[in-house]
Amino acid sequence: MTVQSALRQAFGEVASPAYVFSAQAFAARAKMVKEAFGEDTDICYSIKANPFLLAVLPEEFSKIEVCSPGELEICRALDIDPAKIIFSGVNKSQAEVNTAIDYGVRILTAESENHLRYISKAASERGITAEVLVRLSCESQFGMDKSDVFRVIADRDSYPGTDIKGIHYFTGTQKTRPKEIIKEIARLNKLIDRLKEELGFTTERIEYGTGLAVDYFAADADDKEAARLSDISDCIRELSHRVHLTVEMGRFFAAPCGWLVNTVADTKFNDGTHYAILDGGLHQMKYDGQIQGMQIPVITHIPADGSAGGEEEKWTLCGSLCTTADVIARGAAFTGLKEGDRLIFYRTGAYSVYEGFSMFLSRDLPSVYMLDERNELRLMRSRIETARFNMAEYLHL
Repeated sequence: MTVQSALRQAFGEVASPAYVFSAQAFAARAKMVKEAFGEDTDICYSIKANPFLLAVLPEEFSKIEVCSPGELEICRALDIDPAKIIFSGVNKSQAEVNTAIDYGVRILTAESENHLRYISKAASERGITAEVLVRLSCESQFGMDKSDVFRVIADRDSYPGTDIKGIHYFTGTQKTRPKEIIKEIARLNKLIDRLKEELGFTTERIEYGTGLAVDYFAADADDKEAARLSDISDCIRELSHRVHLTVEMGRFFAAPCGWLVNTVADTKFNDGTHYAILDGGLHQMKYDGQIQGMQIPVITHIPADGSAGGEEEKWTLCGSLCTTADVIARGAAFTGLKEGDRLIFYRTGAYSVYEGFSMFLSRDLPSVYMLDERNELRLMRSRIETARFNMAEYLHL
């Protein structure tokens, strides 16, 4: 059974609203990136994009990026090898660093001198050495100023229990111009040279987040993304010959691997506009760059009765929230759209399942399903009733 035929079958079986993720699509994406960047480059999955995909992590991934205690607990529950984990995140406490190291994590990033102290203390008390990647800032709250990076590396012997191996660098996401990434790689090469010349420091490792863009609204999205990947592959490979390079991405791996199933709950014709009210909404769907539904993602219409007769009409698709902001798409064309029909939204594999105001209006969190390697559907998470979190039994009254 192909992925597409399996999806057609799955969409009819799941309880709407629901997310459906594909292990096969995730594996294909990982293979594509690994082939582009070469065997000398480690690829790293940032699990904040979609922790559910961690359960079907392809062998191409050498590392995973974990940015919170909660994500670390997910790794523990799935029995993830701690040697694969890079423990990152802008806000680390001493207790969180202790927990990561006790789990067996040995590669951590430092976004401040405080982080270095925490790692040093935890490692020294346990008689181990932790590898550290110092994060270089890029005009944001993340990482350290370049002068501070040079200072702590120059003073690296002051942090017992740590072995500063190199640099963590990520400047932002959704980069559509490969030239921007190529320039960043050039900056990293210059930084490696400066650290050697001025401090005698040999950069052994770099964790680099490309921020490579995902096209949510283009019919030829796969081709565009493959072209960008190809455009940066040479400079990535060149850097991997200088240092032990780990390329970290989340959205680029996960976005094409998921679908959101919604059902049309109601239809209206207000002031000359056809409106369809769906059982989902913006609290469950994340399309980066979408503003008030002005761009239309790829959507498959599955009629409840198997037929879609009549004339094609343009619809404004709205969710279930009591806010005029809950507009998913304006002017989406369908034939015979009616109550009970299902709409399948593509490329919702990254961030949709967790990012956003999912608790607003106490709407239930959708079920989550996985199409495994054999394209067989299995339930990963049942629907969660969010109302119970606001009930007296959970409140300190």
